[in-house]
Amino acid sequence: MNKYVFAFAAMVILSFSTAFAQTRIIPGAERMEVYVPLLKGKAVAVFANQTSMVGNTQLVDTLVKSGVNVVKIFGPEHGFRGEADAGEKVANYTDKKTGIQVISLFGDHNKPTVEDLRGVDVMLFDIQDVGVRFYTYISSLEFYMDAACENSKPLLILDRPNPNGFYVDGPVLDTNFRSFVGRQPVPIVYGLTIGEYAMMIAGEKWLTKKANDKYTYYQHAENSVDTPFHFLIIKCKNYDHNSKYVLPVKPSPNLPEIQSIYWYASTCFFESTVLSEGRGTAKPFQYFGHPALPKNLFRFTPRSTEGAKDPKLKDQLCYGWNVSGSPAQVLKSIGNKVQLKWLIQAFTLFPDKDKFFLNPKSLNRLAGNDKLVQQIKAGTSEEDIRKSWEPALSHYKEIRKKYLLYKDFE
Repeated sequence: MNKYVFAFAAMVILSFSTAFAQTRIIPGAERMEVYVPLLKGKAVAVFANQTSMVGNTQLVDTLVKSGVNVVKIFGPEHGFRGEADAGEKVANYTDKKTGIQVISLFGDHNKPTVEDLRGVDVMLFDIQDVGVRFYTYISSLEFYMDAACENSKPLLILDRPNPNGFYVDGPVLDTNFRSFVGRQPVPIVYGLTIGEYAMMIAGEKWLTKKANDKYTYYQHAENSVDTPFHFLIIKCKNYDHNSKYVLPVKPSPNLPEIQSIYWYASTCFFESTVLSEGRGTAKPFQYFGHPALPKNLFRFTPRSTEGAKDPKLKDQLCYGWNVSGSPAQVLKSIGNKVQLKWLIQAFTLFPDKDKFFLNPKSLNRLAGNDKLVQQIKAGTSEEDIRKSWEPALSHYKEIRKKYLLYKDFE
């Protein structure tokens, strides 16, 4: 058995020199000249969804057309083609376009099994993340990495820009509250690309004991791609953590535009309350409210829509807030912080406070602790709540620096 079987290696393909750099950000998936030769003659399993695009073509379709032997597709929450509601069970099926088996990695079956990986030579991961801890694709990534390590399968990660990668904020998850919407001690907005996050999972030994015991993590900055690998990240070109990257494809049905993606870290908390978080409207996570709130507030009515077939408070007139605007206006409103003022205001105005939280445990999973619910109920100011985050947040920021592949934000 060669030495690579016992090494969990991260080799990073650097961008071309700045003299040849283009202004357009180029995701790792578009750098086919770098990674496709590594896949030729191999049986490849691909973890992908509707964001896994190479130009205007889905990655799997592109790989098949390029002669790559894709033998299995794994799909995350919302499915391989991205049409399922949040949390909706997606069964295994055969993709009509390619005839390839699609295995759903969500719910009880969230990690590839030994049987799933039988006959697979290389595992590939390419999914657009949004940089928010409770967005489940980083949990899917972690389980996929576990499976790769435990089964001695080389893993290729095609990196993509983080649309919220220009700041770090929020409470750091207490691992006593670990769940699929938050598994590791990182803040709500963690400021890493999917490739950088993968490096941190490996580097901090956050994989399963079996994976951590079996592999040693190390990184090669500029090694030739001809070198055998076990963990290879194909970097983006022309991206850094000051970039304001606008996703060309919506990452899930209820994040239809960049404004929703910017607000998601702050207003997803409403999922754990009786308020509508805007699902079933044109502006999910930008509209939020409830029929019992004051009638002089903004009005909207959730309807059944694609990706929100049965939204909370469906067909009921709600009163609340509209925080939509241009991307620049939204960025100014957020100010590089997880905004708690809307949750605080809604709780203050809601008439029956005992019924405000649907299930405190649900909000605990989103917040990553059981303190936030208590703080909101006690009337703690946003400033004091934020101060309670600081020790763990400062510690995380130091850890994060070790895994940056791109210039950091200023």
